[in-house]
Amino acid sequence: MISKAKIKQIHALGQKKGRDELRAFVAEGPKVVGDLLDSGMKARLITAKADWHYDGDTLKNKCDDFYDVTDEELRKISFMQHPQQVLAVFNMPEEEKELPDAKEQLILALDSVQDPGNLGTIIRIADWFGIKNIICSQETADVYNPKTIQATMGSIARVSVRYTQLERYLAGQPEGIPVYGTLLDGKNIYTQELSANGIIVMGNEGRGISEPIKNIINRKLFIPNWPKGRETADSLNVAVATAITCSEFRRREEYGNI
Repeated sequence: MISKAKIKQIHALGQKKGRDELRAFVAEGPKVVGDLLDSGMKARLITAKADWHYDGDTLKNKCDDFYDVTDEELRKISFMQHPQQVLAVFNMPEEEKELPDAKEQLILALDSVQDPGNLGTIIRIADWFGIKNIICSQETADVYNPKTIQATMGSIARVSVRYTQLERYLAGQPEGIPVYGTLLDGKNIYTQELSANGIIVMGNEGRGISEPIKNIINRKLFIPNWPKGRETADSLNVAVATAITCSEFRRREEYGNI
């Protein structure tokens, strides 16, 4: 049985203040918890129902505390409407001091993406397309929000997400580094030259890319609707737009057009 004190501590991780104070976050479900354990991360605490089976190394080496819980206990601690067998608490990894450069890789940069679900989905998209680094503005949603972690479906174990003063980071890139952004006044992504390296900036759900960041973008792209000129939706969801953009970059690279 898990104690009331442990339950209270887990509930505190639902808020950023609690996560920052305890330097820990919650992950739920066999897929997400399993991927984090397989990545080498050690859990501070695991609570699981009897029907949860982890196929990796012995759990003794994977967590500090383990609790068998009932359905009712899992519902009390879970942040999900329908809890999924296992909930674990992990320590936040130490951030690397140096931010990645874009000389030999594609990097995603997020300008005030505020919905935790969108952020988690973008992390999953980055993982799918082999993008290992995401740089976020300080106004972007917290990567350790339980909704974000859940939406990554385990991809958080393979993608590095870091926060910084985004305008300064982009402005400080060496000369010649492409900084892409999807904008309404951009050029058709399917007809423009794309590179195998650089930074792809995605903007806020409602406002798009902020003016200071727009001024740094040197490759403006546009995802056209179909057919041209037809009345349509005002914009695409930021995660959908990210998927389309990343897919086109990788398609060009695969088929020798970069």
